[in-house]
Amino acid sequence: MKISTKPRFSRSTIAIAIGALVIAGAATISLSGHAEKTPSAAPSAATVTVANVLERSVTEWDDFSGRVEAVERVEVRPRISGTIDAVHFQDGQLVKKGDPLFTIDPRPYKAELARAEAARAGAVARLSLAKTELERTRKLLEERAVAQRELDTRENAFQEADANLKATDAAVQTARLNLQYTEITAPVAGRVSRAEITVGNLVTTGPTAPTLTTVVSVSPMYVSFEVDEPTYIRYAATGAVGNSGVNRIPVAMGLTSEEGYPRQGHVKSFDNRLDNGSGTIRVRAVFDNENGTLTPGMFARVRTGDANAKNALLIDDKAVGTDQDKKYVMVVGADNKAVYRPVVLGPIVDGLRVVRSGLKKDERIVVNGLQRIRPNDTVTPEVVAMDARVAGADAKTNANVVAAN
Repeated sequence: MKISTKPRFSRSTIAIAIGALVIAGAATISLSGHAEKTPSAAPSAATVTVANVLERSVTEWDDFSGRVEAVERVEVRPRISGTIDAVHFQDGQLVKKGDPLFTIDPRPYKAELARAEAARAGAVARLSLAKTELERTRKLLEERAVAQRELDTRENAFQEADANLKATDAAVQTARLNLQYTEITAPVAGRVSRAEITVGNLVTTGPTAPTLTTVVSVSPMYVSFEVDEPTYIRYAATGAVGNSGVNRIPVAMGLTSEEGYPRQGHVKSFDNRLDNGSGTIRVRAVFDNENGTLTPGMFARVRTGDANAKNALLIDDKAVGTDQDKKYVMVVGADNKAVYRPVVLGPIVDGLRVVRSGLKKDERIVVNGLQRIRPNDTVTPEVVAMDARVAGADAKTNANVVAAN
């Protein structure tokens, strides 16, 4: 009889043993992990650059876009019909008021003037005869040699002769004017355009009369632009309603080729209504143009300012954050906590942003590092001047943050 030496284990026994091993391993891993855990260190306070809110006496400026316009612009058209005999200017030439521009053939108008003067001479002769006959008839009536009816006829003839003389006088004046119109002169002083009609062409008068050329004045020049309703209301509060006191509103202007706003002028007039669609009102400013640089149609960058300087709170534009449709800054109190503060902003003056409401003088606000903090975070502030260049300070702040991490 053979006796087997292999141990006999049931399947259930093996399953129980494996389960026990798994539970024991899990417990060991859990205990090991728990043993390795240590309390985490509290996050360090973010280093930011802060500056005190400034208060200064400033003139607020608002920026707009406009176009240069001539104060006077005239389209030169013929007043009589005829053939162009001569052109007396070069394209783009500067002309004075009264300088000759075109000559229309004057011969037909000289003949018309001669005819009108001859007709006037005949009218003068008829009036003289009618006067003589009237005086003779009056004497005869006193002697009862003629009837009253004869005197009435002579008086009527005299009145007709007088009226005819006046008509011929008007015809002579008209003929002289037409002859004068053959010499077309500059209606204003300025720069003339090119000759649209050249020598030998026939021109006519009336609604379809062609434009011979245009003349625009050179100095001064207008710059037209549009301001928004709040800006207009602010100017109106200083007495600019009805275009009274507009000369007190300063305007600075620069062309596309110029740095900044080197040209100084003032507001000439406001329009009489706001545009319903855009909510703006048209403004016209006036500038000197002695050197002739300004040309009608040029694009102009315009900056308008209040008539009087006033105190305003100023901050660096880098300190301003955007929260949907709101602007805000982070105010750092004595406890070095960053507090969310909504603000209402104005224009930029001398590189700093005007704050209309939401801040007080000398409050500390975050200038650089705004993106690294949240409201109520504790920060490590580094104080700089509000109007100083903070690029170097920002780089130093970033280096400190990297080192701390």
